[in-house]
Amino acid sequence: MEKVLNQTHFSFPGQKSFYKGKVRDVYNINDQYLVMIASDRISAFDVVLPRGIPYKGQVLNQIAARFLDATATICPNWKISSPDPNVTIGRFCNIYPVEMIIRGYLTGSSWRTYQTGARTICGVPIPDGMKEHQRFPEPIITPTTKAKEGHDEDITEAGIIRQGLIPEEEYAILKKYTLSLFQKGTEMAAQQGLILVDTKYEFGKGSDGKIYLCDEIHTPDSSRYFYLEGYEERLSNGTPQRQLSKEFVREWLMKNNFMGKEGQKVPEMTDDWIHEISERYIELFERITGEKFQRAATDDLPGRIEKNILDFLAHNPQ
Repeated sequence: MEKVLNQTHFSFPGQKSFYKGKVRDVYNINDQYLVMIASDRISAFDVVLPRGIPYKGQVLNQIAARFLDATATICPNWKISSPDPNVTIGRFCNIYPVEMIIRGYLTGSSWRTYQTGARTICGVPIPDGMKEHQRFPEPIITPTTKAKEGHDEDITEAGIIRQGLIPEEEYAILKKYTLSLFQKGTEMAAQQGLILVDTKYEFGKGSDGKIYLCDEIHTPDSSRYFYLEGYEERLSNGTPQRQLSKEFVREWLMKNNFMGKEGQKVPEMTDDWIHEISERYIELFERITGEKFQRAATDDLPGRIEKNILDFLAHNPQ
């Protein structure tokens, strides 16, 4: 099986800090650049699973880079360069402590909440009588707080303002950008025979005071896609939608009695299952971009990544 990138331990010129997220390793270069390395780690239910997925980091990084470029006229974003298949380097931003989740369809966690009888999500009212995977009359924004440890938590717009997490006038800009980005992503997905079901965006403020879209966008880690063909028929019949997202990993975990709760054990991830997850990620890349995925060399992932980042920093001094 191909080698995977589970962690990094670099020391770059001008490096001020290092942050290890669930999937990405982020290096702060002199409060000027953020070097974001997409590892092959995979998380579900806010838990990093014990085995990495070959090419997953490359898939995430290259999809995100394409969508950042495609939406740059809609919303300023942090990206400056992608010098390596697993790396994006961008402007340093102070990230807002809220993820902007937007949902076009009643599915996943929103459906599970709906089944309990709830008719509001994050303060947004949901109509009665909806089916699983049914389209909302209009996309809804259901933000969550960004937990440094443990689970992210749902929060209302009023709660964000009341707690002083984001100033009201800045949150209005985030809402506008979120709706516009989702609309663009929906149009691009439809061109490839897909439905962008839901996704999340992160924003930050640069040293110039401007708000920027940060991190990933429209990847299988941050988004859910259905196949457009057969969607209506499956909805009418009550049969599961064909989807390209990480939800199939969550479903496998739930079938094996794991939902990230205390005392639960992650089921064994066999080589065959790892390979299947990898192929599903590659399939999404090819479907959403319309391009053939080019597997980058994995014989020395850390060495390749370090060289390409150092080359960028040498030609773009702080």
